[in-house]
Amino acid sequence: MSTAAPVTAADVNKLRQMTGAGMMDCKKALAEAGGDFEQAVDYLRKKGQKVAANRADREAKEGYILAKTNTAGTEGFLISLSCETDFVAKNSDFTNFAESILDAAMKNNPSDVEALKALPLDGTTINDKLFDMIGKIGEKIELSAFEKITAPKVIVYNHPGNRLASMVGLSSATADATAGKDVAMQIAAMNPVAIDKDDVDSSVVERELEIAKDMIRQEGKPEEMVEKIAAGKLNKFYQENTLLNQAFVKEDKKTVKQYLDGVEKGLTVTIFRRVQIG
Repeated sequence: MSTAAPVTAADVNKLRQMTGAGMMDCKKALAEAGGDFEQAVDYLRKKGQKVAANRADREAKEGYILAKTNTAGTEGFLISLSCETDFVAKNSDFTNFAESILDAAMKNNPSDVEALKALPLDGTTINDKLFDMIGKIGEKIELSAFEKITAPKVIVYNHPGNRLASMVGLSSATADATAGKDVAMQIAAMNPVAIDKDDVDSSVVERELEIAKDMIRQEGKPEEMVEKIAAGKLNKFYQENTLLNQAFVKEDKKTVKQYLDGVEKGLTVTIFRRVQIG
């Protein structure tokens, strides 16, 4: 360690303002760095990395989710910043950090989470800022999700409390925004697995069929009826779990497909995303 002059209260305060770390942590960092601010920041960052490693087995079940669209309403961006406790999730430093990450994503249009972490933010990278936040707060913090969609019309829905958000892309640029919001809320509430029947992953279809057949056989139904009954159960699965075939929550006599067609002839969903914490 350097034999630099003793660390002053002003130096400690300056480092606190730079990093947001605690007073004692800043004092120790400056002492270890011999008063060198850059080395002190590195020390704190390494402390954050150590905290992250120590807490790697902890579950980040709380957090803050936020979705926004670009000015044209043709792109939607969503991020999820996870932490361990509800107390941290509601902390203004934490939520402001989440919003700054989303703003950086919207400005730079990264390809995935790793590219987002590498983006510059306040003179460093988002990834380094994450470690700074871990060192400051002492909890496991993760950039747990990043989603983006493009469509002629994109609508987002942020559920109150910011633990759930959805984005929906509609096929028409002139689509009614209220209708888009209704469908985004439907996605948030009903958690569909796909847009339509043909979009369901084949492995999911096979699993549902096998479960249905097993249940039918356990009920003692004749083998020649198994396939027909299983097909009926699969159709019910599609009705309950694919967005366009779900009953519209605000008017359950209609499907979402029928609702959208009534809003604008031929209007449909081209893409959606839904992210939830917990």
